[in-house]
Amino acid sequence: MEKGAKKIISTNRKAKLSYAISETYEAGIALKGDEVKSLRGGKCSVDESFARIERSGPVLYNLHIPEFSKSSYFKSDPKRPRKLLLNKKEISRLWGLTSQSGYTLIPLKVYFNNKGIAKIEIGVGKGRKLYDKRRKLREKYQKRDTDRAMRRYK
Repeated sequence: MEKGAKKIISTNRKAKLSYAISETYEAGIALKGDEVKSLRGGKCSVDESFARIERSGPVLYNLHIPEFSKSSYFKSDPKRPRKLLLNKKEISRLWGLTSQSGYTLIPLKVYFNNKGIAKIEIGVGKGRKLYDKRRKLREKYQKRDTDRAMRRYK
């Protein structure tokens, strides 16, 4: 891998449409046994997952990492809660932001950084209303159409 390159395993494509993301953080994931091998194989689903700040720290729920097919004795639950690894300052900042009404922690993507360590990008976002989602899609389509028209006249 090139310097600074990331191997993206899974992305949450609906997150940017459903939430207005204000800040993003990079966090490590506490994994067990065969979960890293399964991630290296590119098997992971981040679509239904969410995170919360609890007494023990930030916890990620519903991140689906299927069990590794060649593992012999250690089988973990595919959707078990996983602890997120962040600094104390980041945890206190996230707790302050999510304690406000309407803000939540959304996992955006799971990847391996350039050192080969599994990381997750977490966004702090506020849920969008249906009319906001429609406006966002309309802007996306208008931008695409104008880009196509500009390409045609070059």
